[in-house]
Amino acid sequence: MSAGTTPKIVLPGVKHVVAVASGKGGVGKSTVATNLALALHMLGRRVGLLDADIYGPSIPIMMGIHETFDPNTTSFPLDRYGIKLMSMGFIVKPEQAMIWRGPMVHKYLQAFLTQINWGDLDYLVIDLPPGTGDAQLTLTQSAPLSGAVIVTTPQDVSLIDARKGLEMFRQVNVPVLGIIENMSYFIGADGQRYDIFRSGGGRKLAQEAGVSFLGAVPIDPRIAECGDSGDPVVHKYPDSEVAKIYIELATVVAAEAVKGGAREALPGLAL
Repeated sequence: MSAGTTPKIVLPGVKHVVAVASGKGGVGKSTVATNLALALHMLGRRVGLLDADIYGPSIPIMMGIHETFDPNTTSFPLDRYGIKLMSMGFIVKPEQAMIWRGPMVHKYLQAFLTQINWGDLDYLVIDLPPGTGDAQLTLTQSAPLSGAVIVTTPQDVSLIDARKGLEMFRQVNVPVLGIIENMSYFIGADGQRYDIFRSGGGRKLAQEAGVSFLGAVPIDPRIAECGDSGDPVVHKYPDSEVAKIYIELATVVAAEAVKGGAREALPGLAL
């Protein structure tokens, strides 16, 4: 793979495109992408959120949009909580299985980027599906990415896959803005901190890879509750500690996106 093999899409009016990625599922990547987008909006930025998971879109549920729409009569993107949204889940019923090969995935992702009027945005956040498959390659090679944020949990099994995701971005010359450690710790009713899934793995990976450690998001039952109810925690509980953490993350991500992340060619990771 090399950058330049595929012409980059031009998105008029979009200043920065940030991919949120993970090497494996189950690390809360879509939750992070959603709350990060809302936190950027709370900072006064104009924000769009593109759900690039064709097979298992999560953004409609997390943003409280449960109906499907006729693409021939609906003007996309949709708007929710001040965020511009697009997802395959808006045009395909949740029970319908998407049995598509790579070319069809490529076609729809290109359409989501080029045939939708995103308007003027400071940030377009792209929630990538987990892994390093067709959808990821389509977007990393063709979308004008300012950089990527890697989401991991602290334990080793997640870090192994996070390394692979990080290496994918390096191979296509996309700057890695940094790493977020999700489900990092839990604060009990007694006020004590509990490292349920161990701790420090995200920071260690960032140090080994020579990228920024953006921060850690704790386990908070309200995060799952809000995601399931369609009113993300940053929006529903803007004064909560976890919302403040997301605001801090958004501030750091915004600064890193402007810089374009670590643009120097760094050595590949030993996988």
